[in-house]
Amino acid sequence: MNMTPPERFLRLDAVLTRTGLSRATLYRKIQTGTFPAQVRLAERCCDWRESAVNEWMNSPISYLVDDTLPRS
Repeated sequence: MNMTPPERFLRLDAVLTRTGLSRATLYRKIQTGTFPAQVRLAERCCDWRESAVNEWMNSPISYLVDDTLPRS
């Protein structure tokens, strides 16, 4: 039986702490496609998938957003 843990979501402060990026750099990287975009969870709430942030952290220099995947 394959029991994978549920996807976790990270708030902005947690993403900034984990990555060491400034807020401005983070949003610039999202704009250029070199950091995963946040996911809208509610009308006024957007977080990042922990798995996407971890993937970026594994290869921050060569990371590119895969535009073939649908964004939520």
